[in-house]
Amino acid sequence: MPSSPFMEMIRRDIRLRGYSLRTEKTYLFWIKQFILFNDKQHPTDIGVSEVKAFLTWLAVDRHVAVNTQKVALNAVVYLYHKVLDTPLGEIDFSPASKQRHLPTTLAPREIRAILSHLPQPQRLIVSILYGSGLRVSECLRLRVQDVCFDRMSLTVRDGKGKKDRQTLLSQSVVPELKEAIEKALTIQQKDNQSGIGPSMPGVLAKKYPSAYRTPGWMFIFPSESVSEHPLTGTLCRHHLHDSVVRKALRRAVPAAGVVNKRVNCHTFRHSFATHLLQSGYDIRSVQELLGHNDVRTTQIYTHVLGQHYAGTRSPLDALAD
Repeated sequence: MPSSPFMEMIRRDIRLRGYSLRTEKTYLFWIKQFILFNDKQHPTDIGVSEVKAFLTWLAVDRHVAVNTQKVALNAVVYLYHKVLDTPLGEIDFSPASKQRHLPTTLAPREIRAILSHLPQPQRLIVSILYGSGLRVSECLRLRVQDVCFDRMSLTVRDGKGKKDRQTLLSQSVVPELKEAIEKALTIQQKDNQSGIGPSMPGVLAKKYPSAYRTPGWMFIFPSESVSEHPLTGTLCRHHLHDSVVRKALRRAVPAAGVVNKRVNCHTFRHSFATHLLQSGYDIRSVQELLGHNDVRTTQIYTHVLGQHYAGTRSPLDALAD
C-alpha cells in the first residue's frame, strides 16, 4: 500500500480511472522510484529535465530493457498528465538499447512430454495456453460464462490493453474443462451458503450485490482459499494464483527432458502462434486470436520459423521435386 498521502492520492486516481490492479502496482512502483531518484523532491517542484535524467539513468546505469524503460516512462507521464495536470511535452532522453530476442517455442513432442508431467488443474491450464494462445493471467481469469462449447470459443475479457477478444477452444480439452467447471460450481455453491462467492469487479458488485451467486461469474480455476478483495475488502474467492502454474512448470519441464530451452507460461502462447503460422494460417487471423494491436508484433513469429511468411521454403528444396 502507498505510504504517503501523495501516493494514496495517486492510487485513488488510478482506481477512479478503472486501471487494473497490476497497472496500479506497477505505476506506483515507478513513480516512487522516480521520487527517490530525485532525493524525495515533490514532483511539482521538478519537471522535464529530472524526468529525462531518470529515464537516462535507467538505460545507462541500470541497463534496463527497453520495455521496462517504456513502463517507467508511462508511469511518470501518467503522474504529470493525469494526476498533476502538467503535460511534459517532448522528452529527449537516452533510450534503452533494443535487442530483438526471438521467442522460445516448443516442438509438439516437447509440449506433449511437459503436459504428461503436469498434475491437474495445471495440465488443463497449460493445455489452454497452448491450445488457445492465452496469457496465463487471461486463462486464470476465465469465468464459466466465458466458455462457449457450441461455438468452441473462449472470450477473454479485459485483456492486455483493456480489450475483449474471442479465441478458439480446442476440442481435446472439452472433457477436462467441463469437469473443472463442475468442480468450480460445487465450490461456489458451498461458498454461497456462507455468503461468499467469486471476487467481482467493484462497480458490478455494488450494482448487482447478489451477482456472485450466479454460476456464470464463477472462476473456472478458483483459489483453494478465500481472502479479502484487494479493492473492496469483501471476503471472496479469487482465481488461482499464477505462481501455482509456474511452480508446476519448473518441475515438469526438466522431468520431460526439455533441458536446452528456457520454458515459462508464455512459451506456450508463442508455440500456439508459431505452429498456426507453420500450418499455413493467415498472419492476420493469428493476430486477432492473440489480441495484438499491430500485425508487426505477430510477425516476430515468422522469424522464429526462419520464414518471411508461412509456407516459404528454400528454392534449393524445390530442385528435389
